[in-house]
Parts: sequence; structure tokens; C-alpha cells
Amino acid sequence: MMRLSAATLMAAALTAPALADQVHETEQANFTVETIAQGLAFPWAIDFLPDGSKLVTERDGRLRVIEADGTLRAEPVEGLPDDLIVIRQGGLMDVQIAPDFADTRQVYFSYAQGTDDANGTALARGVLSSDMSALEDVEVLFRANFDKSRGFHFGGRILFNDDGTLFLTLGDGGRYQDEAQNPENHLGTVVRLNRDGSIPADNPAIENGAPGVFTFGHRNVQGIARNPATGSIWTSEHGPRGGDEIHILEPGNNFGWPVVTYGINYDGSIITEERERPEFVQPIWYWTPSIAPGGMAFYTGEAFEHWRGDLFHAALAGMTIQRMEVHGDRVIGIEDLLTDREQRFRDVRTGPDGFLYILVDDVEGEVLRLVPAQ
Repeated sequence: MMRLSAATLMAAALTAPALADQVHETEQANFTVETIAQGLAFPWAIDFLPDGSKLVTERDGRLRVIEADGTLRAEPVEGLPDDLIVIRQGGLMDVQIAPDFADTRQVYFSYAQGTDDANGTALARGVLSSDMSALEDVEVLFRANFDKSRGFHFGGRILFNDDGTLFLTLGDGGRYQDEAQNPENHLGTVVRLNRDGSIPADNPAIENGAPGVFTFGHRNVQGIARNPATGSIWTSEHGPRGGDEIHILEPGNNFGWPVVTYGINYDGSIITEERERPEFVQPIWYWTPSIAPGGMAFYTGEAFEHWRGDLFHAALAGMTIQRMEVHGDRVIGIEDLLTDREQRFRDVRTGPDGFLYILVDDVEGEVLRLVPAQ
């Protein structure tokens, strides 16, 4: 698949005030970049509270609050589970406030749990205290049923569905890639749960499928979003060396990893010669070489009229924010943004103010905001 030519971007400035003045000219919109917060340890996800404040997870195991006035609180939110482990790619991952947060103050989050030698992905929820200093009444709703060693491929993205259920993405655990074809465990799957962690009665009947498994045959799904035009659920996952993929989820689908792939091993050796089989669902898009896609979001705001309905991807190895022009459930064009900054991007979200929020994946990570150029 070919990329469209990226627009030429101007050189990045080094300070927050300068960034706010720097105009980036792109195919569909011109914007400036504002630095909202700095000094975050590998920020992984961001979500927005009704009062204008924001919750940000740090992979290093902290949940942080950015006040409505832009102040990053020094003290993290207390009350995270005791079994949270920070190991390689795992730690505190996604955060999503409940759709009825105004009534319940419930916050959902994913994290790596266990020990160095026996760990996996978990989903929990808690009630955010009125002063936002602590999570109370925390309960673990889901734990992957496979204890793996080392700290790779946790997945971890959360998406609330319109029907009252939620999706949680998972990974194959790295060295356990063959387990992605074994739906008896949760490795390499996307699970669908009720909001209390129970299993929806209308989940697909996958033979020998573990509780909650909705799709399987994934490598490491770290992006999930709903297409506002069609209602379909899109995911993105890391391939090995080449072969990052975008899929549309349908109940019971098997996406083929590692039997089929467009990638090869990191050392250059061949994983498989097969790219497709009739029993596996093909991606609607794949990247070769890899960009290492992180979070993804369809733009649904009002600030950038010509971006509405486009899909935005944060890319780690690719060091870009990719804008995908979408028609129905097809990608028809692609543009790279912010490549001049030479930063790893972990997440991208549409804020309630209509601006795009971006997380920089670094030991001294940042929260950036794209706003229309004046």
C-alpha cells in the first residue's frame, strides 16, 4: 500500500511559547502545537473530566491529574491495585472515565499485574474522590488467564461500546505468539465484557473460547476506536518487523497471527511465507515498514472542519502522528504530521474542546495539544 506524500512541515521550536507560535501547514488544516504538561514518565493514555481537568496514566505506575487551569499536580492519584507491576512494556496503561461518570465518578483502567515471572493484563475500576486525590472502592474486573514471563505485548486499550459493554485489547505476550491461535487463553485476543466484568450473553460462541473472547489471532493490539460514520470498531496492532495492521472487529473473527503476516522477525528471519488464508480475516490496512502504532482516534471535534471523520494514529517507531482520510470503512489517503519533532508518540485523543491531544512517549514525556492556526 502506498502512502500519499506528506506535507512539508516547518522546523519544530524548542520551547512551549515558541511551539504555540509555530504554524504547521498540512493538506487539510494549519495548526499550532501547545505544550500542556511536561515531566511525565512515559505517559500512556489521557481522558477528560467534565470540569475541564484531565487524567493521564504514566506507564511507570502513576495516575496523574492535570487541573482545568493546566497545572500538573505533583502528587499522583492514590488507590491503584497492589498487584500492579512495572516491567518492560507493562505498567499502568489505559484510562477511561465511565460514560455515566457525572453520576458514578467511575474510572476504568488497564494495567500489568503479577510478578516478573507470572504477569498479565488486568482491567479494574474505581470511584474518583471528589478532590481527585484517590480512587476508592477499586475492584478488579478482569485478569488474563495466562501467566507469562517477561514483560512484553500487554495490549491494554479500553473502548466503551454503545450497547453498555466494553472492549479490552490484549497482546500475545511476545514469546508466546503461537498462543494467539488458541482461544482457550486470552493471549492475542480482544475481549468484550459487561461494565461489571461479567460476560455478555451475546458474545460469539468460539469453540473452547476463554470467557470474554470476542476476536483472536492478534499480535499486540494497542489502538481501538469506533468509526463515527459506520459504527464499526477499528483496531490497530503491532506487527513484528513490518506488518502493523488495522482491522475491523466482527464477533468470532480470527486475524491469523502468527500463521499469516506481512512482517518478518526482527533478526530478518522468516516467520511464515503466507500472507493470507481463507479462514483468516485480512487487515484493511497494513504498514511495511512498521510505524509501531499506539493509540488511535477518529476526529469528532468542531475545531478542524476538514479533519472531521479522519482517523489519527500515534506512532512510536515512526515518530509521527498519521492522519488517515477515511471513506466508509476504507482508508483512502494518509498524511504524516509532526515528523519534524522526532518524538515517539503514544496516544492521540479528541478533546471535548475539539482540539487534538497527543502524548509523547519519553522518560520526560509531554502532553501536546493541536489547535487551529490563527
